[in-house]
Amino acid sequence: MLMYYIFQALWEGNLNMKNIWYMTGVLAVVFILRLCIYSYGYVQGQIGGAQVSKAVRLFLGDKLKRIPLSCFQKVQTGDYINAATEHVNSYEQILTHKIGDIIKNFTLITMLIVFVGTLYLPSAWILLVAVLLFIPAMWVSFSAVKKYGNRKNAICGENVSSIVEYINGIQTFRAYGIGGVKNKAVTSAMKAYSDISYTYEVKIIPDGAIYSILTWLTLPMEMIIAGNSWMRGNLSTISYIMICLLPLFLAKLLGTMFVDLTGYKNLMIAKKKIEKVIEEKEELQGSEVFQPKQYDIALEHVNFSYVDNEPILKDVNLKIEEGSLTAIVGDSGSGKSTILNLISKYYEPVSGTIKIGGQSIEKIGAEQVLQKISMVDQEVFLFDDTIRNNIRYARKNATDQEIEEACRQANCEEFILHMPNGYETMAGENGNQLSGGERQRISIARAILKDAPILLLDEATANLDVENELAVKEAIQNLLKKQKTVVMIAHTLSIIQNADKIVVIGKGGIVEEGTHEQLLSKNGKYAAMWKAEVETFIARNEKKPQ
Repeated sequence: MLMYYIFQALWEGNLNMKNIWYMTGVLAVVFILRLCIYSYGYVQGQIGGAQVSKAVRLFLGDKLKRIPLSCFQKVQTGDYINAATEHVNSYEQILTHKIGDIIKNFTLITMLIVFVGTLYLPSAWILLVAVLLFIPAMWVSFSAVKKYGNRKNAICGENVSSIVEYINGIQTFRAYGIGGVKNKAVTSAMKAYSDISYTYEVKIIPDGAIYSILTWLTLPMEMIIAGNSWMRGNLSTISYIMICLLPLFLAKLLGTMFVDLTGYKNLMIAKKKIEKVIEEKEELQGSEVFQPKQYDIALEHVNFSYVDNEPILKDVNLKIEEGSLTAIVGDSGSGKSTILNLISKYYEPVSGTIKIGGQSIEKIGAEQVLQKISMVDQEVFLFDDTIRNNIRYARKNATDQEIEEACRQANCEEFILHMPNGYETMAGENGNQLSGGERQRISIARAILKDAPILLLDEATANLDVENELAVKEAIQNLLKKQKTVVMIAHTLSIIQNADKIVVIGKGGIVEEGTHEQLLSKNGKYAAMWKAEVETFIARNEKKPQ
């Protein structure tokens, strides 16, 4: 509008310093006002967007704790990683940039058409037609985004999962000489993402290009139609100049709007992916209080499968007495670890009942059940934190003295004190600064510190060298000194021959159960396993140099 009045003053010869200073002052006020509004809006938008991102990420982090572990078997890790990282970033862009830009540009387009309408109404109709053509152009664009954007997003999830798997297994890949381009899973995922990204652009860019050509055609149309009116004397020269200039501005605005709305639609896919995680079913929290007076465990007619129609456990009935040591043995994949996962409510049985102290845990929240359980797994997870804090996770209010006593009982104080900073030494990402045996003993120290009435041991001595295995066995003996209900999975039968009960798992069910002597007398599967272990032991000793 200021440009219009300046052109008019120039054309009529009325431009003087007073008018120039007046126009300059108005322009300065507009720019200062714009700067203040924009600065405030931009800062508040960024702060608000960051706050929303923080809230969404914290919510997703809390949500992931409550999603049943079975969901992680069905959904790729990359989908959850993308939801908490990339998708939240995209959603923040919607809040901080896209919505504001779309509203601003739509307002400017409306004002521009109204202004042109005050100058020459037929010119405003031409611009309005260009704006109305925006609707079918966006319909085509939205259809392409919906089809190819969702596909691109899914492939991106697969891509992230394959990269995470590659990084986690990089040592194995290098050991077998497939750390580079021969890692087909990663390279194919990268290629698939590259292909869908190209296809995505190919399907959307032509639509935008065609619409851009149509909007720029408003310039010659305005020049012809408004030009005829000018030559007939029905339109002033300044109005004609402005009408010829404004289509350029409109074309730029519509092009920006097309990009912004296409991006907005694409970013809304991220919002839906976040909502999908939010809407996933959660583990039952349960309103019942779990305070059993006894800690015996019973599995009654339990059936379970990770994948439909592929049963792992079939009609399992098992009684574990309070204060006893029950050992579970069997072939790999027979369901030994699954039993521990069901007792600890990491998974829910397909059918059947699990009871602790005579109370069914079906309607009890998993956190309540886990409060009564200490676990020592074959694979130990450690946080990138100090050794002291890694142990303190077992009991947050534990004193330093209690932590150090637990470490002494777990046979890990000696190696901890030899570290540069002792208990304050960082364990590294997933404990990569410690050996397997050291990580295992830290895990036992956690179990000792927690001092829960039920103890679950999942092949705690597997994959350790002789020295570490002996240290871990001694630590486990210290752990077993207190009267607890213990369920142990062991790959070495000599460790569990003094167990109160030994349960042999095979073909999805219990094959045999009894004491070591009772099972040997049956001359069944356990006896065969024992015989094989003894023969292996004898063969190894015969090979040793005298």
